[in-house]
Amino acid sequence: MPEKIDSAVPNATAFDVYSPDSYAAGIPHATFARMRRTAPVYRHADPERPDGFWAVTRHAEVVRVSRNPEIFSSRERLSLLGEPEGDMLDTQRLMMLNMDPPEHSRLRNIVNKGFTPRSTLTLEDKVRDACERIVANAVDTGEGDFVAMCAAELPLVVIADLMGVPQVDRHRLFEWSNKLVGEADPDLRRDAGEAEQVQMEMFGYADALGAARRACPVDDIVSKLVCPDRDGQELTALEFDLFFMLLAVAGNETTRNAISGGMLALIEHPEQWERLRADPAGLAGTAADEIVRWVSPVNAFKRTAVQDTELSGQPIAAGDKVVVFYASANHDEDVFADPYRLDIGRDPNPMLGFGGGGPHFCLGRHLARLELEIIFRTLAERVERVESLGPARRMRSNFLNGIKDMPVRIHPA
Repeated sequence: MPEKIDSAVPNATAFDVYSPDSYAAGIPHATFARMRRTAPVYRHADPERPDGFWAVTRHAEVVRVSRNPEIFSSRERLSLLGEPEGDMLDTQRLMMLNMDPPEHSRLRNIVNKGFTPRSTLTLEDKVRDACERIVANAVDTGEGDFVAMCAAELPLVVIADLMGVPQVDRHRLFEWSNKLVGEADPDLRRDAGEAEQVQMEMFGYADALGAARRACPVDDIVSKLVCPDRDGQELTALEFDLFFMLLAVAGNETTRNAISGGMLALIEHPEQWERLRADPAGLAGTAADEIVRWVSPVNAFKRTAVQDTELSGQPIAAGDKVVVFYASANHDEDVFADPYRLDIGRDPNPMLGFGGGGPHFCLGRHLARLELEIIFRTLAERVERVESLGPARRMRSNFLNGIKDMPVRIHPA
C-alpha cells in the first residue's frame, strides 16, 4: 500500500502530469507507471490552486470516482481541468458534461434518443459510404497529411449528418472545435475575446438550426431534441445550444484523434497492421477498442469531492479537486496483460477510453466505435501500407491526446 500523503500541501516528490509540456512527445507513460506503483492517489501541484489536486492514475480508482457522482461532483467546479470563476462557472454548469444527477439525468434521457445502439445502426450505411469515399480520395492523392485526408473528415461528415448541418458547413465545426480546445497549443491558441466570439458563433448557428426544426420538424435528432416528445420533454434553446457545442467538440476531436493516433500506432507496429489486413472483417471491432485504449483521446477529467471520503486508503477532504487520468488507467498493469503491447485482438479489453462508467459514460460511444471500426476496416482492405514521411506533430495539451498533422504516403493494395 502506498504511503499516506499530507492532504494540506502538494507532494515534495516531483511528478508532473499536469503541464502540457509533459505531453510534448505523447502520453508520459513512464511517469504514470511510477505513480501507479508508488502513489496512485497523488497530491499534485496545480498552478491555479495552492492546495493542489489529487491525481488518480489506477483503473480501479478511476472507475470508483466516475461511478459515484454523489461523492465526486462534476457540477461543483466543472469537469475540465481549469478553475473557472464567476459567470463562466455559472454558464458552464448548464452544460450536460458539468451536471450531476438528477439534473444530468433529465438531459441525458432526452438526448439519449439519438444515440441508442439502434439509432446508431441507422447511420451504418452512411458511415460506410463516407469511409469508402474518404479512403478512395486518400489513395488517389497518394501523399499528404493523414489527419486532413482521413482522420478529420469522417467525424465531420457524420456529425453534420447527425445534427442536420449542411455538409458545406461541416468544416466550420472543425474550425470552431479546434479553437475551443487548443488554448494551450501555440498553433491553435486564441485570446479570451476570440474564444468567446467562437462560442457566440456556435450558439447563433445552433439557435437558427433549432428554430428551423421547431417550426418544421423532420425525422432527425435535432427535431427529437427541440420538439416535445410524448412526455412533453424537450431541450430549451440554451440547453440545445450547449449540447450542440458539446457534440461538435467531443464528437469531432475525440474520434479524429483516435483515428490519427490509431494509424500512427499501426505504422509503428507493422505486424499489427498486417494482422488487420489479413482479417479486416474479423479484427476491426477489437482493433477499434484497442486503438481507443492505446491512444486514450481524452486524457483526463476533473471532479470535486463534496464530502470527506478516501481513495485507495488516501483521505480525500470535501472541496478537494480530483483529476482522473484515463491514459494511465488504460495502461494499468493490474488490469491489462502487457499493457504497452498493441494487440488489435485484445479480448477482454476493459478500457476506459469512453469514461469509467457512471452517469457521464460517453454518450456517443456506439457511434465512435462504429466510425473507428469501419474506417480501419476500409483502410485495411484498400491500402497495402501507410508510410510515415516525417514525425507527427502533437497538440500541446494535458486534456486531449491529439495529433495536429502527420505526413504520410499511402500505398494502395
